Amino acid sequence: MYDRLEINLPHFLMKHPDDASLEDQPLFAGRRSVLEYLNRYADDVAHLIQFQTQVYDIRKDNDGDRDSWLVCTKDLKSSKVSEKLYDAVVVASGHHSVPMLPDIPGIRCWNMAYPNVITHSMYYRKPDSFKDKKVVVVGNSFSGLDIATQVSTVSKHPIFNSERSEKPEFENHEDWKTKMPQIAEFISPSDARQAIRFTDGQIVSGVDAIIFCTGYYYSFPFLSSLRPSLIVSGERVENLYQHLFYIDHPSIAFVGLPFKVIPFRTWEGQAAVVARVWSGRLELPPKQDMKAWEFDRIAKRGVGRSFHDLGKLEDFRYHNDLVDWAQQARPREGDKTPSKWSERDAWIRRNIPAIKRAFAAKGDGRLSVKSIEELGFECQEQTF
Repeated sequence: MYDRLEINLPHFLMKHPDDASLEDQPLFAGRRSVLEYLNRYADDVAHLIQFQTQVYDIRKDNDGDRDSWLVCTKDLKSSKVSEKLYDAVVVASGHHSVPMLPDIPGIRCWNMAYPNVITHSMYYRKPDSFKDKKVVVVGNSFSGLDIATQVSTVSKHPIFNSERSEKPEFENHEDWKTKMPQIAEFISPSDARQAIRFTDGQIVSGVDAIIFCTGYYYSFPFLSSLRPSLIVSGERVENLYQHLFYIDHPSIAFVGLPFKVIPFRTWEGQAAVVARVWSGRLELPPKQDMKAWEFDRIAKRGVGRSFHDLGKLEDFRYHNDLVDWAQQARPREGDKTPSKWSERDAWIRRNIPAIKRAFAAKGDGRLSVKSIEELGFECQEQTF
């Protein structure tokens, strides 16, 4: 995470519904506040968590009549290696650790000739190192725009912002930025100095820094023994039902794979379903029906990154479906049932880019803003 990171969601949408402790923070809270919030929220189960432990292998144990999983771990303080059998495994390790860089013609040779010029948003921490540099930022979603804005405070102007497609909801017109199409080629060092060609034919030379804000690959090296495989291209996780259950052995589940979602609430809905399935209170459909769901998703969204993309309020529909599914279970004392999204929530979600721009425009004064009404927005309703 970079030093000046602020969340890209209003805190009242991001937080867990049963914990209001973020509401005394700025509307778009800083990363340290969110970390403190999560630590407080998990306090009652912290004693059950084994920290500073690497899971380096998980494999199906073939002894016995039912699924069990051999989990191999390493204590990072003592280097002690351990193995233990579990009835079920939740994989919730995130998907922001293997940066995705497009394989653009000439990029490898260019990178060898000009080391440390090309980087990825994963490694960005603060703008200082870009002082007085000519900068290209690739990507125009939240991280690309946020990093470009920070870097612009110290870099040369304009910053060249390369985008694959226009996103009107993120559109702004800063005079320090020049919009560019995709990069077509990294020009050979023998032909020009630190130059790149864009798809419209424009050439920018003397580039001091290129920051790719182009997302991440899915990677689970500790599950490499699973068959059928989870990972082929890295652009999606394969052989899953509802982005969640491993179809061949649903005693392993993946919480947190979809993107363009409101994360805490989405994961809460997923967790509610997993808990009820594994406690025997909900049944999964037959294997062929689960596989049919995956084939149908591929037919609609393809086999690449779009498979787990739940943008344009699809995450709201997905979450509400999860809540409906969880509520079919036989009730049990202590159940935690997630709440559904409302049409008011949907309107706010649809207008987040505009709300975030208005928040940022307040400068340091933004830190006292705690509601959208203070920015001049009045909630309406949005069907989804």
